[in-house]
Amino acid sequence: MAILPLVIAPDPRLKTKSEPVARIDDEIRTLAADMFDTMYAERGIGLAAVQVGVLKRLLVADVTWRDEEGPGKQHALVNPEIVQPSEELNVYKEGCLSFPEQFADVTRPKSVRVRYLDLQGKQHEEDFDGLLATCVQHEIDHLNGIVFVDHISTLKRDMIIRKLNKMKKQGYFDPHDHRHCGHDHSHDHEQEHVHGPHCNHADDHDHLL
Repeated sequence: MAILPLVIAPDPRLKTKSEPVARIDDEIRTLAADMFDTMYAERGIGLAAVQVGVLKRLLVADVTWRDEEGPGKQHALVNPEIVQPSEELNVYKEGCLSFPEQFADVTRPKSVRVRYLDLQGKQHEEDFDGLLATCVQHEIDHLNGIVFVDHISTLKRDMIIRKLNKMKKQGYFDPHDHRHCGHDHSHDHEQEHVHGPHCNHADDHDHLL
């Protein structure tokens, strides 16, 4: 499979609503496999297709793989929609592979019921809770052109966008390097990250989704 380049904010694609997948075929299944490969390579737990430049309603998630020697429980959701959010809320310190080094506390429903198609075209309606619920909501937001900083104050959001613009102008993100990081990580093998390195060095309470 392939590790795909990530779309880094600010980028108009991240504010664009993705189109429904009309047919689940080998092309979509290959895309999902490549997204998993990219997610794992970036030390991630979730990824939406738009984050690799494909405006299709597809997301992948695996919030348990860091506890396993290999992949954990994989979730690939095609055309997902939230049909019932819980009234109870949860707060996680979120980040995003498309927003390197940026984190913020985001409040979301603690659990959600989601209707989606699997990679064989079968429809499901499933309840997700905890970190997986946060991850799925974060990625569904991406499919709707919403990013996690849209959930925080305008002041903090503008600061983050200005910082990323400055980093882009300084050439911090190498478009030829799928890890989008300008530093040498050859000695970083012992450093663990929740969702994506990007020089984040996230701890167990930071969730880059």
